[in-house]
Amino acid sequence: MASTKTSSRKTWRQKLETDHDLPKVERIPARMAKQWGKGTIVIAAPREVDALMARVPKGKVTTIDELRAALALEHGATIACPMTTGIFANIAARAADEDEQAGRRRITPYWRTLKAGGEVNPSPGGLAVLRSRLQAEGHTVIARGKRLFVAEYTKRLVRPKAE
Repeated sequence: MASTKTSSRKTWRQKLETDHDLPKVERIPARMAKQWGKGTIVIAAPREVDALMARVPKGKVTTIDELRAALALEHGATIACPMTTGIFANIAARAADEDEQAGRRRITPYWRTLKAGGEVNPSPGGLAVLRSRLQAEGHTVIARGKRLFVAEYTKRLVRPKAE
């Protein structure tokens, strides 16, 4: 007998808009202190990461590390959590792609958020689409093996500011 249960899976937009009592600032856990030192860590809300990504202007790029630095500054913390910031940047990218598929014209420009070293973050659409979007904004994208990098990305690097 076939199931008639409807899917209760959340959309990426719903995941982005679920804050789970975030942001919160805590002491850096002992397991992380070896790598990150002592102090405080902010676990930002997904919408905060999305808002920073949305503020990167056309022709500019940012990195996950720049987002983390902006979040730490905004919350008066020593660092922003590298894991959750990366996860939330991915959720923001997927929500923007979902919005675009639904016909929205104004979406978060997720292709402008790079990994460390200027590496293109494999996001929705695949690397060919990301390369095309970055090149359309004047960036030179080079391949190193199967990975893509924005050439001289530091010349167009911005740290988006929280409002």
